[in-house]
Amino acid sequence: MKVLVLLAKGFETMEFSVFIDVLGWADNDFGAEIQTVTCGMQKTVNSTFNVPINVDVLLDEVDVSDYAALAIPGGFEEYGFYEEAYSEPFLELIRRFEKQGKPVASICVAALPLAKSGILADRKATTYHLKDGQRQKQLADMGVEVLAKQPIVIDRQVITSYCPETAVHVAFELLELLTDKSMRQQVMHAMGY
Repeated sequence: MKVLVLLAKGFETMEFSVFIDVLGWADNDFGAEIQTVTCGMQKTVNSTFNVPINVDVLLDEVDVSDYAALAIPGGFEEYGFYEEAYSEPFLELIRRFEKQGKPVASICVAALPLAKSGILADRKATTYHLKDGQRQKQLADMGVEVLAKQPIVIDRQVITSYCPETAVHVAFELLELLTDKSMRQQVMHAMGY
């Protein structure tokens, strides 16, 4: 199975790498047969702090039926994250995964494009909780029931979380949704968690 890791300009490198590592360990060490495929609006996507990542596929080349799940790291506004994360092609891809009932995992402020796409309407979720809860207020303003004190929220196969510290745990949650609890526990143990 394949998991699409969708990158917007200004994504956080740490939040991106956990999907590659956790799913990679599951595949390499435990035979989970999970392949991660990176995706962006252009071939090279610059992360927060300007680390360039060459993606495997362009957003307009994606056939959602080829993928088991979607994973989206958050990012920094100062590095242009919302310019791409709020664009219609980005939002439409999120909607297509939701329409097919596939898991969608997000970290930190990546919950905001999920909400903007409409897939979090009347659902529970969370997002970045510091800086006076500004991002959580934005999420609530988009019709989401925000669970402000819960680090990770899962509502009908949509995973949201409230800061970079939760990143690896979101990846483990996604792994469990794609496989089972035993696979998650094996990978966590092997990785020292």
